[in-house]
Amino acid sequence: MSAPVKNTLLFVLVAAMIAISGFMQSWNTALLVINMGLISAIMAIGVNLQWGFAGLFNVGVMGFVALGGLAVVLVSMPPVTEAWAEGGLGVILGLLLGAATVVAAVLVHKRLPKGRTRGLAMLAILIGGFFVFRAVFDPGVAAVEAVNPAGTGYLGGLGLPVLLAWPAGGALAAGAAWLIGKTALGLRSDYLAIATLGIAEIIIAVMKNEDWLARGVKNVNGLPRPLPYEIDLQNDPGFVERVTGLGLDPVTASTLYVKLGYSVLFLVVLLVILWMAQMALKSPWGRMMRAIRDNEVAAEAMGKDVTRRHLQVFVLGSAICGIAGAMMTTLDGQLTPGTYQPLRFTFLVWVMVIVGGSGNNFGAVLGAMLIWFLWVQVEPIGLWLMQLITSGMAEGSALKNHLLDSAAHMRLLTMGVILLLVLRFSPRGLIPEK
Repeated sequence: MSAPVKNTLLFVLVAAMIAISGFMQSWNTALLVINMGLISAIMAIGVNLQWGFAGLFNVGVMGFVALGGLAVVLVSMPPVTEAWAEGGLGVILGLLLGAATVVAAVLVHKRLPKGRTRGLAMLAILIGGFFVFRAVFDPGVAAVEAVNPAGTGYLGGLGLPVLLAWPAGGALAAGAAWLIGKTALGLRSDYLAIATLGIAEIIIAVMKNEDWLARGVKNVNGLPRPLPYEIDLQNDPGFVERVTGLGLDPVTASTLYVKLGYSVLFLVVLLVILWMAQMALKSPWGRMMRAIRDNEVAAEAMGKDVTRRHLQVFVLGSAICGIAGAMMTTLDGQLTPGTYQPLRFTFLVWVMVIVGGSGNNFGAVLGAMLIWFLWVQVEPIGLWLMQLITSGMAEGSALKNHLLDSAAHMRLLTMGVILLLVLRFSPRGLIPEK
């Protein structure tokens, strides 16, 4: 069987499994799998750019996804005018003073010769700047968070259309990736993994604890949507008349309409990013990145700036993850920092890339759709299987109760088994890199 036919059959198989879930369960479930699968595919392409193209082991994926979600709040939510009046100026001025302190310390480090004088000057700037920063920043934050903390208690956003938040999420993640890359990309791969994981935890910790930024763990609800609310469609006589004429229930039809609309939007973004990634892969830049990945010493001997190219691909991959994070938050309709669990979801995205085929963009898309489908469906299938196995056991049996309770752990077990099977029988993934 030729490679194109095999790859096509793999995509058809995944599509068939999703369609079967639509017929046997509900089309709401199938569209939910499709929407999150498309978002996961975009994340997987971002990770594949970093790992498959350049060999960068980034396990801080959720940090950049969280920044994309934060961008939705900062761009699309209306500003809280009372909070801005009470303490907005103090918060902004404090942040500028903090940034100025860091810049001044960097300039001193570059301008002064190495020695005791430089060390003392940097220490004085950092300590003095810290106290000045806190003296201005803390009162502003207290004033902002005191404004209706049950409903707002934060500065809000710019009130712009939510679709603008998607590229803004990519830009915010790219900016953070540039700062991280300037300091961490010189590390060995295992140290880079630890550094990116730690930085992701720091980003999420800041989002959880800085209520003035996005309400912290109190969450921001009611984010603007690019599509109408279901209740608005149900109250639209024209929509109700059309779906009733098709023999559909207006409530179910409104839900399907909104989810299908999200599917179209997400598919368009995925196709654009996939096309751009493929063009990059086939370009001289893509060949150079793979040469650096395969042998950094040889590439550097040929005059390639390895650190600079690593920084480029690290920023690009992180920006794509930020776009995916903004899309996911838009789909959820709320920002919940407590749901960003780096070890859990970063592991899942890496499984998608490895199973699909590291270094192959189409493999990353296939792996994302397949793994997300299994992530959603394995738990109910596992519960059904355990109920079938224990159907002949006596009620109240300790073994029966244990087996039924273990169905909740089928997800992680299945992910591990699939990963082991793929690494054993197809170590380069279902669609390997050419």
